[in-house]
Amino acid sequence: MKRFIFGVLFLIIPISLQSENYLINGGQNSRINYVLTQRVEPAGDTKYLKLSFVVPQSFDSPTYKQRIENYRLDLKPQPSEQNKKTDKRGNHIVNLEWKNPSQPVDVAMHFTATTSTDLKPLKSIAPYPLTRVPGEYADYLKPTGQIQSDNREIQSRAESLVRGVKTEFDAVQRILTWVVDNMRYVTPPKQYDALYSFNSGKGNCQNYSHLSAALMRHAGIPVRIVNGVTLKEPYTIKTPDGEFTFKMGQGRHSWIEVWFSDLGWVPFDPQQTELFVSNRFVRLEIGVDNNECVNDGTVKWRQARGVSGRPTFREAIEADFTADQVRLSMEKQNYGPKNMLLVPHVQAAFQEVIVKTPPPPKKVSQDRLDQMLYIKPFLFGNLDFPKGVNFFEARTASRGQENEYMLKKNFMVETAEFVTEKNIQYAQIFVLKKPLKLAKIGLAMKKFGGSGQIWIELMNDVNGMPGNIIATSDFMDLSMISSKQSYDWVDFNLQSSNLRLSPGRYWIRLGFTGGPILNWFYTYGKPVGPVEGTRYKGVFDNRWSGAMSYEFNYRVAGYTVE
Repeated sequence: MKRFIFGVLFLIIPISLQSENYLINGGQNSRINYVLTQRVEPAGDTKYLKLSFVVPQSFDSPTYKQRIENYRLDLKPQPSEQNKKTDKRGNHIVNLEWKNPSQPVDVAMHFTATTSTDLKPLKSIAPYPLTRVPGEYADYLKPTGQIQSDNREIQSRAESLVRGVKTEFDAVQRILTWVVDNMRYVTPPKQYDALYSFNSGKGNCQNYSHLSAALMRHAGIPVRIVNGVTLKEPYTIKTPDGEFTFKMGQGRHSWIEVWFSDLGWVPFDPQQTELFVSNRFVRLEIGVDNNECVNDGTVKWRQARGVSGRPTFREAIEADFTADQVRLSMEKQNYGPKNMLLVPHVQAAFQEVIVKTPPPPKKVSQDRLDQMLYIKPFLFGNLDFPKGVNFFEARTASRGQENEYMLKKNFMVETAEFVTEKNIQYAQIFVLKKPLKLAKIGLAMKKFGGSGQIWIELMNDVNGMPGNIIATSDFMDLSMISSKQSYDWVDFNLQSSNLRLSPGRYWIRLGFTGGPILNWFYTYGKPVGPVEGTRYKGVFDNRWSGAMSYEFNYRVAGYTVE
């Protein structure tokens, strides 16, 4: 069967997996007043303090556009020196220096961005292998220290993914689909390069970008790394069954742009599992890898010998959406990758492979559950999150020559949902594959204030949505939760329920009374559970028709059988 659609998984043989390919169409248009503020307080005898910024440029592509207006830098006090330059990648860089600063330095970067994402049907006839790549793009085909496209294992994988491909779009989607299915979002990772990502299957946005670029560059496809920011303003896509809400953390982000002979540079975001970028992205800087994209947000200083301590650094991003139109819809297909992949309609022929839904875990009767011996400790869930990290002070300093220190921008973004809103309820699925004697369930949370009590309700699954309440945890007064500046586990005791759970699907719902202010941390994508396994609804709604693109961090603890 041949069809004119782009963005599906090519397989040699059918396998028994849930397909999660979603065709998306429509558009987004926004006007955003953007402000980035930085405050640096010198420590000790500081000889100089240097800050650098990249001036965002307007950009056009077939799917994403941005227009930048009203750019300005507010500086207090005025710097001793200021210069501007354009580097070989076309980035417009502003360098600022304060000599012997004795007071805090405040910088505010303002601009207005008009951003749009247009996902109308797209046509490309670019052949594969590429017949000619202009010399000006040669650097985007080369290996680097972070993009090891010269590694034999990466090369072998790239060659197997593009074998038999006739169009460039076909090659790109095969590679990105493989990355989506073989990477899991973790922050902070131990390393950020492509080879670490390939071997570990873990990483943040930099890892996703570097691995995708390494595979494509060996396949002869020019790829450049893009640095910018994502904005936390959510947007909702209509589906035949309800709506799907997408939300990103507000902070720095890395993605890629791929060069096509007939389309030019086209943006893709492997980490967000999108074969496009939404208009919640603001593009700032490009380079061959993230080691080169270091001009925006870098802080350097030099202190007198023998002086200890380091400057205090704070950065904040604010984005005021003065206009925002979202006209997006999507429909799930019966083919595609294991993990969620959003793709626009692109005219390209491919061989469609149907994949099967896996059978649900086999149920065990209550009598049999009660007879089992539960002696093996059990811990399960979406366990990886930046525990103990203060996101306001997450940058680390490196020391260079002549006592100069540097703080590079980081990509640690606080991804969390305010889950104690009066009118919204949230639920997270987990799937058991073994019988379990349940002891407790923990949520990764941070308390901001307020008062009251919280608890969780364990619910069964009815047609992929939360059903009836099975058990309720002990109530917890908000005063029992630490007021740390970081996220940590908050465990809810369910031992009094004496529950033996059969293999199957269950839901965690957070309940509260009074006025607690709590954030529940989430992970990009669905590292553990099914794609539609994070849901929300209004308190007066009967149906959990709203789904979210991320997965809350949770842990389920107890005992299982040998």
